[in-house]
Amino acid sequence: MEMKKRISLELRNRSPAEVRELVVDSCRSADGEVEGVTEEFSALEVLSMVNVGLGSLAKLPALPKLRKLEVSDNSISGGLDALAEKCPNLSYLNLSGNHIKELSSLQPLQNLKNLKSLDLYSCGVTAADGYRDAVFRLLPQVVYLDGFDPDDNEVPESNGEFRVRFGPVLLVPCVTRCSVPDEDDEAGPPGDEDEDEDDEEEGSEVGLSYLMKEGIQDEEDDGDYVEEEEDDEEEEEDGEDDDALAQGEKRKRDADDEGDDDDDE
Repeated sequence: MEMKKRISLELRNRSPAEVRELVVDSCRSADGEVEGVTEEFSALEVLSMVNVGLGSLAKLPALPKLRKLEVSDNSISGGLDALAEKCPNLSYLNLSGNHIKELSSLQPLQNLKNLKSLDLYSCGVTAADGYRDAVFRLLPQVVYLDGFDPDDNEVPESNGEFRVRFGPVLLVPCVTRCSVPDEDDEAGPPGDEDEDEDDEEEGSEVGLSYLMKEGIQDEEDDGDYVEEEEDDEEEEEDGEDDDALAQGEKRKRDADDEGDDDDDE
């Protein structure tokens, strides 16, 4: 999509003077110059034109309130003179991934008195010996170069405006995020799950064997109980037979005794 068309879509029925942030990344500039951004964007504070084919910033309009400019992954090799005149309040400048090879190309940035953070990641100039020290000497107002200060201290988390995350195409502000434990961490160290499964299987086998053993024992106990009941029933029947026999003998003796009494009379 062409840059001009993208800007018209980004306006969304607003006037340019109402826009404070404008992002037209990955569009195409027809002639390698800034297109569609005019002085009508008088309130603009953030402008991002990443990977749009820029070769120069000469046509950048006067943007007095602009404090953050993202122009990484373009073909800019110099011509930074216009920035101090047109964007005097610029505090963050991202030139990463451009064709800046000489330290002298950065000299016009000395006039940006409010510049605090400069990113030149993946530019040819970073390969020079003593690159960081040389840039900090050339631009003493700069506090952070490629995300670090002269003592190699990283931009603090609280300073989100100057903190960036380097990616293959785009450098974007890093948003502080709360640390959330992963589900894998909550589940415990690797291997516990397999051990638990093994323990469960072994426990199942032992439990099954125990139940089978208990079942067999119960059957044996039931059998013994039935045999005891049968023995008790046989003893009761034998006892009844003995009682009946004793009673019959008694009746016989009584009858004999009565007969003897009759004979005596």
